[in-house]
Amino acid sequence: MESPQPAASVVHEAKQAKPSSLPWQPVAPSNSSNSSLPASYSNGQSKVVAWLQESEEMDKCAEELARCQSNLTELSRLLQSLEILQRTQSAPNFTDMQTNCVELSKKEKRLNRRWRTKSVGKDAKFQLQLVTQTQLRQNIFFLVLLISLQVPLSASMSPVRLHSSNPNLCAELVDFQPPVSRLTDSVECASDYIKLQEEFCTIAQKVHSLLKSAFNTVAIEKEKIKQILSDQEQSDQSAQINSLRKSLSQALSQNAELRTRLNRIHSESVLTEQVVSVNIISTPDEAGEQMGIPLTQQASNESRLSMSESVSEFFDAQEVLLSASSSENEGSDDESYVSDVSDNISEDNASVTDNVSRQMANGDFAGSAFRNGRRTCLPAPCPDTSNINLWNILRNNIGKDLSKVSMPVELNEPLNTLQRMCEELEYSELLDKAAETEDPFERMVLVAAFAVSGYSSTYYRAGSKPFNPLLGETYECIREDKGFCFFSEQVSHHPPISACHCESKNFTFWQDVRWKNKFWGKSMEILPIGTVNLMIPRFGDHYEWNKVTTCVHNILSGRRWIEHYGEITIRNTKSSACLCKLTFVKGNYWSSNVNEVQGFVMDQEGKVIHRLFGKWHEGLYCGVPPSAKCIWRPGSMPTDYELYYGFTRFAIELNELCPELKDVLPRTDARFRPDQRHLEEGNLELASSEKQRIEDMQRARRKWNEENNIKLEPRFFKKVVDANHRERWVSNNMYWELRKNPGFINMESTVNLW
Repeated sequence: MESPQPAASVVHEAKQAKPSSLPWQPVAPSNSSNSSLPASYSNGQSKVVAWLQESEEMDKCAEELARCQSNLTELSRLLQSLEILQRTQSAPNFTDMQTNCVELSKKEKRLNRRWRTKSVGKDAKFQLQLVTQTQLRQNIFFLVLLISLQVPLSASMSPVRLHSSNPNLCAELVDFQPPVSRLTDSVECASDYIKLQEEFCTIAQKVHSLLKSAFNTVAIEKEKIKQILSDQEQSDQSAQINSLRKSLSQALSQNAELRTRLNRIHSESVLTEQVVSVNIISTPDEAGEQMGIPLTQQASNESRLSMSESVSEFFDAQEVLLSASSSENEGSDDESYVSDVSDNISEDNASVTDNVSRQMANGDFAGSAFRNGRRTCLPAPCPDTSNINLWNILRNNIGKDLSKVSMPVELNEPLNTLQRMCEELEYSELLDKAAETEDPFERMVLVAAFAVSGYSSTYYRAGSKPFNPLLGETYECIREDKGFCFFSEQVSHHPPISACHCESKNFTFWQDVRWKNKFWGKSMEILPIGTVNLMIPRFGDHYEWNKVTTCVHNILSGRRWIEHYGEITIRNTKSSACLCKLTFVKGNYWSSNVNEVQGFVMDQEGKVIHRLFGKWHEGLYCGVPPSAKCIWRPGSMPTDYELYYGFTRFAIELNELCPELKDVLPRTDARFRPDQRHLEEGNLELASSEKQRIEDMQRARRKWNEENNIKLEPRFFKKVVDANHRERWVSNNMYWELRKNPGFINMESTVNLW
């Protein structure tokens, strides 16, 4: 067995070792890594390392641990000695022998003392008896020793005789003398064993005291480290607070600077008591100069322009509970279909697109007709319709075509179906972004988001319906901020068909929509028939898609709400590289997927490239949750939108009639419609009477046209038939040309609808 290392050498080596070699001590960062750490962290680490290196308590703890190591080595040596001793002598027999020896020795001493104290005068018989008993005890003691040491009696007993007073004992047992040398060795082994035990206990107590001292030292040092780290954390927090305060002060100063600049810009942009001359249309007068129209405050809506009475024709007003923008039709399953409409648009309307874009860029196209700020609120809130019993109205018209049923004006909203078609372009920036996207699959995703965004404005609009346009009624919307020019017209009375066309430098958008109604007692479905078309000239793409079914719930009682359900299929008729399908999920009582939209974009082989999901009133996402990317999200609603028909900010601006537009719009524009204007101003009585007057006038004129076989044709749209023998209504490129020269105000054949 190797000799243990002396305690002094261990202590010496512990003194020579540096504290940095301890396993619990952090290593000081090098210069290369320190540069990448925060300054506060590096300073705190160096502070802790320096404190550990200078601490005397840690040196003391190291010395105590070294002494503990030496003592533990000594304990190991003693334990090995005890094991060797225990193997040589059986522990139970040796212990019993030791115990018997001690007891018999004590009894013999007591008997000897008694025997010496007895008087010599006692009789010889008593003395002989006592001596015999003593000798007997000695013999028994040696016998027990022999049995304890497991010595055979035959080998240990000598041929001697016992005392004559005890003749019954064997003579060999009486004269027996124990082996003194073996007994002496046993006693010495017992003494060594006891000494080893005492030495082991003593060293163990030393180890315990040293470990206790080392533990106390470590605990004290731990508290010191905690205190240092706490101080460091507080210093870091204070530094962060100072940094945040500095950033906040900088933000406040920047905010103040921006507010000052905005106030200056606002003060400079306010028009006070001055007239700005704006060239809306370049119309040379007799002197060859340009005519300017002053930009002033909006004139009274009660003023009426002079209306020509020549060749005016009228038709019945068509009543529908919802606009065509929240309807559905069945899309074509013929993927090889290439519409003749796209050919007409690409060839006939290419010059119109360039002309409109050029005029908007040059400011010649009614660009200055838009003021610096549009209105943010309607003139009056919506009327109370709680006293209207819709059941009485529908009960009296059971079995009739509901599109011909005249509804109270209180159920309408101050917008036209033609204006609702323009409202679908509220998020036209999606199409602008698609025109800049090279990837055809990503373009399809943006087009799909645009198709979904057209339904978002209907979420808060279930309580009212738009005015149904008259045959020949039009609407125009020029938005320089969005970069498009839009116009629409009611092209048919039976069936009711609305057509629109929109030009932009990035896209061309057009559609014609007709619809059917289904009344189910508590709800009504709007089933659209028609196709939405979109062209992106940069890539030669021509997209077509259908619309989904719209259902108005709780028609007769309760709170009305709108639901859209069905499937939209978006095809690129110029390229079969990708296809998009969107499913508007129909809600039920057992699921929470109300207003949910699911879809995907796939290639021509049917492989899914992009997955789409979301809700048509909240937003559309592309990808897989939670890493999906938001493609579109609707804008915030204006203040108190519930009081103003649930209109969005874009819808509030649609029926605004600026004074500078009155002389350039055709008389058939929906903004001149009196019943709609009175409803917007909150005059229900006038709105109701005007609505009745217009409807009666239309019925009388329609009867006169039928008797004289007169058929009116749309003024700004024409009917074409595609390769699949489907009728389509497309622009005839006349609207913007007539608006520019000579202007609608000078047209003798302008129709008077009101």
